[in-house]
Amino acid sequence: MKITKATKLQWFSFLASMPIIDFLLNYILFDQRIFKDIQIWLISFPLIYAIGIVSWKGHTIISNGLKITYPLIRQTRKRLLIMALCIIPFMSLSMTLIFFLYDHFHILGYQLALTDLKLGLLVGLGVNLIFETLFEADYILEKYKESVEEKETFQNLSAQNEFDALKSQVNPHFLFNCFNTLSSLITEDRQKAEVFLNELSKVYRYLLRNNEDGMSTLESELKFIQSYFKLLQTRHGDAVKLHLQIDKRYEPYLLPSLSLQLLVENVVKHNALSKAQPLVIDIFTTAGNKLVVNNNLQHKLIKAPSNKVGLDNIRAKYALLKLPGFDVMKDEKNFTVVLPLIWNNTRVKPLISSIEE
Repeated sequence: MKITKATKLQWFSFLASMPIIDFLLNYILFDQRIFKDIQIWLISFPLIYAIGIVSWKGHTIISNGLKITYPLIRQTRKRLLIMALCIIPFMSLSMTLIFFLYDHFHILGYQLALTDLKLGLLVGLGVNLIFETLFEADYILEKYKESVEEKETFQNLSAQNEFDALKSQVNPHFLFNCFNTLSSLITEDRQKAEVFLNELSKVYRYLLRNNEDGMSTLESELKFIQSYFKLLQTRHGDAVKLHLQIDKRYEPYLLPSLSLQLLVENVVKHNALSKAQPLVIDIFTTAGNKLVVNNNLQHKLIKAPSNKVGLDNIRAKYALLKLPGFDVMKDEKNFTVVLPLIWNNTRVKPLISSIEE
């Protein structure tokens, strides 16, 4: 907020109030003569208006200067006290100058009366009290808006940093698991290992590009998960199956990048796979902008070690986006994860934009 110069509110207040102040002072100076003597309108009104401009400029410099010196909301009491100590004497001097000037030069025959001076000072005090209160309230409101905007910016930056940290967990997690798979294939089947490595290079380029974006469309994620599934089939063959049933109207919707890859990877990691009893992964959309990832439970005799990166990572991303609806359900036969799909024009768009930048 620039306050070195008069604000729009200060200009508007002066232009709106000065004619009224001008009339009141001339009425104090000349009483009923203002309705009979045209010279008062031709000489006195422009003269007081000119003095008023100088006085208003001085008030503006004092008021805005104090806002620069003591800009914080917590300094309001100190700022108001100093303002009163500066502006009241300045106002009194301005009003006294008008009456003594008119008396000394006998402008339009005026002679000073103590009652006139008291009334003039009262008008000046009332006007200053009204408008300085208005200006101070406007200043405090602007400072409050700035503090709210700064808080929102800080929260967005914090969210962006946390989101970036969550994204950085995905690449190493995925890469290390693929290297473990590749290491096993090298000893078991070199030809499969070569195919797997070629597919891995394609998938990883896609992974890097989309993981940098933070958010991806459902269409993009589905294309990626089909490529990723080829890696799984290279390793496990018909022991794992993937079924997709997606309503095309949801394809432009958004979700955190690589969510499907993390979920599918977890499914394969924590379930037993065999051709006789294949692990079946179903990915489908439902009403209410939901994407569901479901698999049949086939417990391993020996549980795979888990650092809980997958589910916690996705849950944390939705929490940062302040979107409810992420859910994990489990019964004796199935394990299900529900992902809210995000339309581009929802309330999370500003945060998504800041994350993507």
